[in-house]
Amino acid sequence: MQNAAPKTLGPLSRREARFAWTLLLPTILSVALVIVLPLMAIFWISFKPIALEDLRPASALVREQLRGKPKQSGDAAIIRYKIRNSSQKDPIFGVTLADEIPSSLEVIAVDKRCSLKGKNLNCSLGAFEGGQRETLEIRVIAKQDYFSNNLKITDSIAKVTGRGENILTNFNFTLKNFVHVFDSAEFWTVIYATLFYTVFGTIGALVVGLFTALLLNIDFRGKGLIRGLYLFPYVAPVIAVAFAWVILFDPFSGSINALLVQMGVVDTPINFFGQKPYALIMVTVFEIWRYFPLSFLFILARMQAIDVEMYEAADMDGASPFQIFWYLSLPTLMGILSILFLLRFIWTFNKFDDIFLLTGGSADTRTLTVNVYEQAFAVSNIGAGAAVAVVIFIFLLFFSIFFFRFFNREEGL
Repeated sequence: MQNAAPKTLGPLSRREARFAWTLLLPTILSVALVIVLPLMAIFWISFKPIALEDLRPASALVREQLRGKPKQSGDAAIIRYKIRNSSQKDPIFGVTLADEIPSSLEVIAVDKRCSLKGKNLNCSLGAFEGGQRETLEIRVIAKQDYFSNNLKITDSIAKVTGRGENILTNFNFTLKNFVHVFDSAEFWTVIYATLFYTVFGTIGALVVGLFTALLLNIDFRGKGLIRGLYLFPYVAPVIAVAFAWVILFDPFSGSINALLVQMGVVDTPINFFGQKPYALIMVTVFEIWRYFPLSFLFILARMQAIDVEMYEAADMDGASPFQIFWYLSLPTLMGILSILFLLRFIWTFNKFDDIFLLTGGSADTRTLTVNVYEQAFAVSNIGAGAAVAVVIFIFLLFFSIFFFRFFNREEGL
């Protein structure tokens, strides 16, 4: 059988295609601005030896003041300019200063680095090393206009210029940020905490959500209220529920520890959020408790769309509840379960606020996202923080490719 000739688009189809792309163009541009450009910026910064202080390029700053406080015409004074490099390590090249001397002040001497043309002062100061400071002094004599018009030396603003290299925009790149990240003594501890928290948090949320959906997939009085209450952990403000958990499990005043001691389960209170390995287990349990309602909601909606006749036929054939679940419900739910697993894995892997509110990353609960915050802001190493963010992106990219290649299940398979 011969292959059919490829179909060519007619004029109307081509016009429709162009119109569709025109409608999609704002969305494409929005995605590029919101996602692609920040992602490119993170990759760019990850190869830069940049600290928090380097975000503002080096520049020359000037402070102008009149020294001597003349009180009458003919009194001498000094116009003093204090110029400094705003950066403590980056140089500035070609520093110049320009100012207009008020007509009420007569210049009698200028710094050798300056020239005076009429009332216009121009100074060439050359290069400034990091943290360098210079002082210029211009000797003047006050005229009567200075007092009668109540003039100030700052009425004319001195302008200082200079070329400082911007580490963000130059083309000097380095791998030191990635070396710093991978050579860190805590790197593998961070990886272990991230994988433990993500894998068990994701699977736990799916399992608890599935179990809850099975319990509530029946008709009973007040089912709407009960289902609404099950959504409380997900819709409640995270800072409120995290604070409540910290108080409940506090080793000194927490109700949970008091009950465990009184029941004889433990001899002394346990510092659940400050002691290894309890802290990592507790933040994972908190993740399961807080986000299982999302899985429950989607799974329950899918279960209610399953044809009831399938269950009735299986029940008439003598199938046990476990067999009905394993051979009927679970295969039908594999599509939604695979989607939920992918989304929950990515969201949990990127989760920051829950762990930071509960433990602050202490007691071996520092995940990669918490490490990004600590590198970028706690120790002011923006480049290292961006490098960790790149590691997160690459890991999630490979995970997504691997998932869609081997584990993605279409609905009903």
